[in-house]
Amino acid sequence: YRLLFICGNQGQTSDEYMIQEEEWDRDMLLDPAWEQQQRKTFTAWCNSHLRKAGVQIENIEEDFRNGLKLMLLLEVISGERLPKPDRGKMRFHKIANVNKALDFITSKGVKLVSIGAEEIVDGNVKMTLGMIWTIILRFAIQDISVEETSAKEGLLLWCQRKTAPYRNVNVQNFHVSWKDGLAFCALIHRHRPDLLDYSKLNKDDPLGNLNLAFDIAEKHLDIPKMLDAEDIINTPKPDERAIMTYVSCFYHAFAGAEQVAETAANRICKVLGVNQENEKLMEEYERLASELLEWIRRTTPWLENRTPEKTMAEMQRKLEDFRDYRRQHKPPKVQEKCQLEINFNTLQTKLRISNRPAFMPSEGKMVSDIASAWQGLEQAEKGYEEWLLTEIRRLERVDHLAEKFRQKATNHENWASGKELFLSQKDYETATLTEIRALLRKHEAFESDLAAHQDRVEQIAAIAQELNELDYHDVAAVNQRCQSICDLWDKLGTLTQKRREALERTEKLLETIDQLFLEFAKRSAPFNNWMEGAMEDLQDMFIVHTIEEVQSLIAAHEQFKATLPEADSERQAILGIHNEVQKISQSYGIKASFINPYSTITTEELLNKWEKVKKLVPQRDSALQEEMARQHAHERLRRQFAAQANLIGPWIQTRMEEIGRCSLEIGGTLEDQMTQLKQIEHVIVAYKPNIDKLEGDHQLIQESLVFDNKHTNYTMEHIRVGWELLLTTIARTINEIETQILTRDAKGISQQQMNEFRSSFNHFDRKKNGAMETDDFRACLISMGYDLVRSFTVGLMEMFIVILHSRLFQGEVEFARIMMLVDPNATGIVSFQSFIDFMTRETADTDTAEQVVASFRILAADKPYILVEELRRELPPEQAEYCIMRMPPYAGHGAPPGALDYTAFSTALYGESDL
Repeated sequence: YRLLFICGNQGQTSDEYMIQEEEWDRDMLLDPAWEQQQRKTFTAWCNSHLRKAGVQIENIEEDFRNGLKLMLLLEVISGERLPKPDRGKMRFHKIANVNKALDFITSKGVKLVSIGAEEIVDGNVKMTLGMIWTIILRFAIQDISVEETSAKEGLLLWCQRKTAPYRNVNVQNFHVSWKDGLAFCALIHRHRPDLLDYSKLNKDDPLGNLNLAFDIAEKHLDIPKMLDAEDIINTPKPDERAIMTYVSCFYHAFAGAEQVAETAANRICKVLGVNQENEKLMEEYERLASELLEWIRRTTPWLENRTPEKTMAEMQRKLEDFRDYRRQHKPPKVQEKCQLEINFNTLQTKLRISNRPAFMPSEGKMVSDIASAWQGLEQAEKGYEEWLLTEIRRLERVDHLAEKFRQKATNHENWASGKELFLSQKDYETATLTEIRALLRKHEAFESDLAAHQDRVEQIAAIAQELNELDYHDVAAVNQRCQSICDLWDKLGTLTQKRREALERTEKLLETIDQLFLEFAKRSAPFNNWMEGAMEDLQDMFIVHTIEEVQSLIAAHEQFKATLPEADSERQAILGIHNEVQKISQSYGIKASFINPYSTITTEELLNKWEKVKKLVPQRDSALQEEMARQHAHERLRRQFAAQANLIGPWIQTRMEEIGRCSLEIGGTLEDQMTQLKQIEHVIVAYKPNIDKLEGDHQLIQESLVFDNKHTNYTMEHIRVGWELLLTTIARTINEIETQILTRDAKGISQQQMNEFRSSFNHFDRKKNGAMETDDFRACLISMGYDLVRSFTVGLMEMFIVILHSRLFQGEVEFARIMMLVDPNATGIVSFQSFIDFMTRETADTDTAEQVVASFRILAADKPYILVEELRRELPPEQAEYCIMRMPPYAGHGAPPGALDYTAFSTALYGESDL
């Protein structure tokens, strides 16, 4: 006969079982020893269950023929009641009882093929053994499940995992892998190392190994002896069914204890995993905080350095270095600061959720310390930028004044050149009366010219004084030159006065004078002075910052041009005087010299200067027009910057409002809020090119030395601060939502509860600033049905106090206790995160030190200490080594060397500790 069966939910198809059974049947036909092994094993297996009912069998094919013990066996192993058996002794009674047993087996999802009640009643050995094997598969092996494998494969995988660490054991099947007995001994030692010493076993003594394992299993594990060591050794390939049946008894004997130990190990792994992750976060925070504070410490002195440079180019280089700092060096540090705050908040949330003490950073590395250092950096940065711009304006003004000083000083020195020698000569001593008169008139003209130069000398002195006030780098040379000019001026004044006195003394002797030359001298000197002043004004440098200032210069230039016709008339009049002299000289034959004795100004000089004035006028026009074009370009830069700034500023404000509204929404889930915030974050990141473009426009404005903009109230500093605040706000808000999600998931809070908490918080947040004041928080608790007067056990003195005080005082005491939880710093406000932590703390169940101690006690088999080998056997390698390194030695009596105190270790995890 061939036995075919299919067991439900075993993870194998019917074809696979058919193929296996065919192979087993063929083997049995070839080797009768297998049949004998199955008789012994199956008989012992059945008796291990029947003894619970006080029944035994001796001959497996005879004792099941009437069906009564077969039905009893099925009731014992299934725990269910079968139909009432027939008590008659006739053949049809026996067949009826066996059919009831077979129907019960079929009802458990097993399809029996070619097995009939008649064969069992007739004592067919192969059919009886096949039926018993089917029962063993269904009730002892089918439900075995290890890592998504079941039945035979699951049992084999379980054996491989448990015996893997043992030498000379390699379980690959259920026949030859067990012949030397070491696999049985390894299973026993893995679960009960106190029952045998595996290190003393010898692979070459299979009989001793097998008998030792069978005896220990029968005596200590309540597993009957189902196999004979001699049969296993003397059979080339032991019966697989017999081995599987016996090994399944080991699995059922150890599976329950393994599950308890695995649960305890998982709890410890979970607690230790949380602690290790928190330690990594703490170390990462300390590292990032140290690096950021070191960068601030190095950068702040550079920003506080106010050493001025001597030239504009050097100051421009400093400004470019500052721009590089703003564009390249600072933005990554802003991101690091934001990430540091996020990491700190996440760590504190994880510590609260896991019932750990709050993290206290090293001295000087608190978030507030970093914020304070950052604020100092910002202040130094702002002051440095203002100083740079002010210094550039000063150097621009200084360079302009220095050039103006050089021009005026050069013109004055050229004019004064030779005047001292002229005033010092004594030509009047040998001059005729006519010559004396000429000298006198000439001297009067010189005095007029000298008076006209008084303003120029005062201008030169005023410019030198301003250069001193502006700290011009070459001020010593300026002062020296100015002093030289002033000294010469004083000396010329003294010499002029002396010469006049000398001429006046001889004036009585001089009566002849040429009125025309005198008139020429008087009129040409002022005119010449006017032309020199005009040339200076036309060549004068100018500095303006607005179109209106250029227009003012153009208007003044137009007024000057309007005076040119009158000046031309004066020029012609002066030339007419000279022409009249020529005419008189020619008409009357006078051989007078054409050199005017009263003036050093000649007509050629007047003509040359006049031509130069006419040439400088259009040049001045061109320069003013170019400056007008430059100011228009500056105006375009102002308008271009203002157009973008007036869009970006409100845009940033709008995103801030969106973030605020999103963080206060109640209707959706936290994941919906997170999605909205991520979308807003994406929009913000995508908007970054607009900020960069505005930075570029601002750089162009600064390079063009444009310092004001009437078209917008936004400065680049406003935009930068707003942008950095926006980036920080979105990152912080996302972190808060992540923290709420983490709190919700860890504490098992439903979305509806989160919405109720948010709704209550928003309702009592009267100022809408994300925080409740003390009275608002009290009202919120009362509105949510929270009893502010809790029942608690008190002693005699406390009961006396309760009697003396009213219930109102009890409520104040309870509320004060709650405020210590939600507002430990006594700020007078309750944040939403503190509110959520309090509400979840009141209802959530978290791991405690007592639970961890109980888990360790399970692994230690109720001992007050635990051994290193027990930790390494029950925990993953990483968690086991973590415990071994940190667990203190056990100080109690009766402990072996190397015993560890798991109670102190578990308590330290939840107290003040360096863990």
